[in-house]
Amino acid sequence: MTLDDFKESIANDAPPAGMDLALQALWWDRKGDWARAHGCSQDDNSADGAWVHAYLHRVEGDLSNAGYWYRRAGKPASSAPLGEEWAEIAGALCGKQQD
Repeated sequence: MTLDDFKESIANDAPPAGMDLALQALWWDRKGDWARAHGCSQDDNSADGAWVHAYLHRVEGDLSNAGYWYRRAGKPASSAPLGEEWAEIAGALCGKQQD
């Protein structure tokens, strides 16, 4: 799935079938459902899931918890605007889906 396809899918009522949990979390975040996004990220035990989990705690304003999840993801803590970080993560994860 390309990043453009992913962004276009957000107009739908549900994420596309077969989308991994980390991308589903970003999808639900963009739909404005933080709780559902957080649930998806919690259910994903991968480094990608931890990266999204960190981002979601930044959205929430819980920077210490975000720091924990960035470390679990092996990523530096982001200070980018939230929209930029969302696009960075989405682009990276969509790129993996194309591999």
